[in-house]
Amino acid sequence: MKKLVSVPFAMLLGVSVALAGCGSEEGSGSGSEGDGAEKIKLIAAHNQTTPDTPYGVGLDKFKEVAESESDGNIEVEVHEGTIGTEESELVEKLKLGAADVVLVSPGFMTQTGVKEVDLFALPYLFDSFDHWEQVVDGEVGEEVASIVNEKSNNDFKIVGYWSAGVRHFYGKKPLETMDDLNGMTIRTQTSGVVSDFWKQTGAVPTSVAWGELYQALQQNVVDSAENAYPYFVAQNHHTTKNGKYTTETAHDYTTRFLLVNGNEFDKLTEEQQEIILKAADASVAAEREALYAQEEEYKEKAIAEGAEVSEIDTAPFVKIAEPLQDAAAKDMGVEELLQKVRDLK
Repeated sequence: MKKLVSVPFAMLLGVSVALAGCGSEEGSGSGSEGDGAEKIKLIAAHNQTTPDTPYGVGLDKFKEVAESESDGNIEVEVHEGTIGTEESELVEKLKLGAADVVLVSPGFMTQTGVKEVDLFALPYLFDSFDHWEQVVDGEVGEEVASIVNEKSNNDFKIVGYWSAGVRHFYGKKPLETMDDLNGMTIRTQTSGVVSDFWKQTGAVPTSVAWGELYQALQQNVVDSAENAYPYFVAQNHHTTKNGKYTTETAHDYTTRFLLVNGNEFDKLTEEQQEIILKAADASVAAEREALYAQEEEYKEKAIAEGAEVSEIDTAPFVKIAEPLQDAAAKDMGVEELLQKVRDLK
C-alpha cells in the first residue's frame, strides 16, 4: 500500500538511557539460570480480542525475534486482550511490573501526565501514511520518545511506533458535504480536541463503549462512528443500519506506542537490551505491513458485503482542524514539533 519504513534501530538505541549490565531482577521479567546464560520471561500485551489483528502480528514477531536472537534465554508470553481490554489497565500493569511490553494510544499516555504525546492524536495532522512514517521514524518521533521517557521518570520507554490505521466516518448516510453532519450523533471522544473538532463540523460527539457499538448502530442509539477499516469491519459495523455508509474523511492516521518500563529495561544486560530493541524494530515492520494490507482487505470486504464507500472534499474539515492544532500545540508546549510535522508534508 505504502512504503514500509520501520523505526530505525539506531534511533531506538539513541533514546535509551545508559545501558546497564546488572542481570535480571525478581518480577515478571525475571527467570532462572540454566545453561549459564541469564533467562528472563517477558509479558507482552495488547487490548484487542479480535483474532488476526495487526497488533497480534506485531507482538508475535516480537516474540519470534526475541526468543530466536537470545537462543531461548528470553521467553515472551503474548496476551491478546487477556490481561486487560482497556489500555489504562495495560499502562498500570506496565508501571507496576505485571507486564513488560504493552501497546497504547496517545490518549492513555496523556493520562500519565505526558500531555505532549497528544500531538499525534490531532485531527488532520497527517495527510498520508508516508507522511506519518517520516514523522514518527524521524526527528519528531525521537523527540517525543525522549519526552515520554523523561517526564515519566523512565517508567515508560517508547521502543516502537505502530499504527491502528486511518480513521474514516461511517454512518446512516454518506457525507456529500460537511453540512450533512449537522445534528448527527457520532461515537467518538466526548472531550478534548477531537471532540471540539467534531462539534465544529456540526456533529454531536457521543460516548458508546466499543463492545456496545454494534448494537448502538443497529438500534439507532447513535447515528454514526469513526474508525479504521480493519477495526470497524472486523466488528461488522458496516452491516448495521447506521454503519452502512463509509465516507473516507481520513481525519486521523493513528499512532500507537510500543512501550517497555524503562527502569526495568535498565536492569537488563546490554545484550538483553539490544535483543529487545531488535525485536521491537522487527515488530514495527511486521505490524505496519499487516496493517497496510488489512486496510485494503477490509475495505474490499465491506464493499463486497453491501457497504457503500464514498470520498469527500476534506478541505473544509482541514480548515476547522488547523486552528485547533495550533491551540492544542500551544497548550502542550509543542509548537516547534507541530511545525516540523507540517514541514514534512
